Amino acid sequence: MGVDLGSIVNKKEITLEHLSGKKVAIDAYNALYQFLATIRQPDGTLLMDSRGRITSHLSGIFYRSIRLMEKGIRPVYVFDGKPPELKRETIQKRIEVKEEAEKKWMEALKEGDLAGARKHAQATSRLTKEMVGETKELLNFMGLPFVQAPGEGEAQAAHMNMKGDVWACASQDYDSIIFGAEKLVRNLALTGKRKLPGRNEYVNVEPELIELTESLQMLELDRRKLIWVGILVGTDFNPGIRGIGPKKALLLVKKFDSFEKIISELKAPEWFMEVERIFLEPKTVDDYGIKFNKPQVEGIVEFLCNEREFSEERIRNALAKIKDSGVQTTLEGFL
Repeated sequence: MGVDLGSIVNKKEITLEHLSGKKVAIDAYNALYQFLATIRQPDGTLLMDSRGRITSHLSGIFYRSIRLMEKGIRPVYVFDGKPPELKRETIQKRIEVKEEAEKKWMEALKEGDLAGARKHAQATSRLTKEMVGETKELLNFMGLPFVQAPGEGEAQAAHMNMKGDVWACASQDYDSIIFGAEKLVRNLALTGKRKLPGRNEYVNVEPELIELTESLQMLELDRRKLIWVGILVGTDFNPGIRGIGPKKALLLVKKFDSFEKIISELKAPEWFMEVERIFLEPKTVDDYGIKFNKPQVEGIVEFLCNEREFSEERIRNALAKIKDSGVQTTLEGFL
């Protein structure tokens, strides 16, 4: 869910071509959940092979990565590690939401309401350790690097961006800029035609670029006060203050010179101070390697087609696109 800062940060629409030649740290869990939500059959069922193994996440990561590479983009996937203890309540609430959505999905199927069934099914997505392992195995075959974060993936991605090892972070959430990323790209995994919820209409979705320094200057804040805004609105680690949205939170943080005074004024829980430390002192690592290699075509075919029944013709045609575009030959040793 992340921090809701969309109404106050400065966003610029860009194209995939704008990112050509650039390394982008992609929030892997964020992308995988999007694929699990959207890559489904008409009744909401996930894509599976004949053995009942889910393949929606593999389809999403493969074809989306191919499209990014075709545009010259260098995707670096960052996976979440162990979440902070303060995230436990958020995780539990998400489980409860999924369980409720599952009941509604089954009810819609019984009533023959396929549109409703698919809508509710999208909210039931669960990412398992097996899916994560399969995704990493596929990325290895594709020659794409990934980083295992010790904690929050977006904190790790932001750290890599601040070090200059990637040009930007990519996620639908705004958390990475709260963690200090200078550049955040949204809609990278959603670019293209997108169906409007509950309507038979489609809109074009283009990537958005949010630059931290530019947004802070516009808001007349420093990053610490932007963190305060996020906490007041609500994060994955704490509920927001009822009745306070981004714009009202912005006024409050400009009025006070310490977060402690804001907490006291609003009579908010003192443990909210711990959330500030999560964003200021996140768990990250520096011993990661970012190396791009040539895709192992036969390994990919074996993994996706022979083992999981993907169309070999479609997989080979997709791989031919990056070969014909010259991306494949430039990936090896790219730093």
